[in-house]
Amino acid sequence: MIITHLQEDGTAERWSTDDLSAIEAADIEKAMGDVPWRGIEMRLQAQDATALRAVVWAFRRRTEPDLDFATFDIPGWRRRIRARLERAEIDEALNNVMREALAKSEDSTIDVLTPHLRKLAEDPDDVDAALDDLGKGHLTRRHRDSGD
Repeated sequence: MIITHLQEDGTAERWSTDDLSAIEAADIEKAMGDVPWRGIEMRLQAQDATALRAVVWAFRRRTEPDLDFATFDIPGWRRRIRARLERAEIDEALNNVMREALAKSEDSTIDVLTPHLRKLAEDPDDVDAALDDLGKGHLTRRHRDSGD
């Protein structure tokens, strides 16, 4: 997941949760009350303030090792910080849904998931690219918009 933090001066810091070390991920889990990483990912997708703050805190500790989570704050967090899906996460979600859809011979499950993925994607075009890669190009936004 990509975490973007808009600084007060207008510049943006961006981090990928894929760049966290195992120790940093464990520190985030512990800081959040022993929430397993999968739960943290779900909370990041939901734009949960504590999960977002915890990830930024972990990256900031690389340069400020004594930074305390209990007092670390991000004023105006709703407008300044967000989490978005990376292409690999989109691929994983669509692959999981694709297996389920193939078992049922239907595309409706993918139809339900794609708007959600586009909303959370760092680059919404990655969703169409992932659908193309899965052989489901007929479900892409551009295909539907063209009326084919």
